[in-house]
Amino acid sequence: MRMRFLGSTSEAGACPTLYETDRGTIVVQGLQLTDADALADLRDILDGETAVEVPRELITEIARRVLPEGSATAFPTREATPPASG
Repeated sequence: MRMRFLGSTSEAGACPTLYETDRGTIVVQGLQLTDADALADLRDILDGETAVEVPRELITEIARRVLPEGSATAFPTREATPPASG
């Protein structure tokens, strides 16, 4: 598998960073999520899987760069996101 750097919101190449693969998938580089409360909210984590926290701004910026014009609205900004219910 080969990867192409898409972007990062970090300085000096640190995490988090997104890559596109030649398989048509996205790879996320970041610090492993270790917060016990957050981990308890995850579903169906399989052996070998982990969770990585990524700023919404990074996903939105990369979507604007790689998706056809107008389709980046699939990742609304925090201000446009309705509050969680529960």
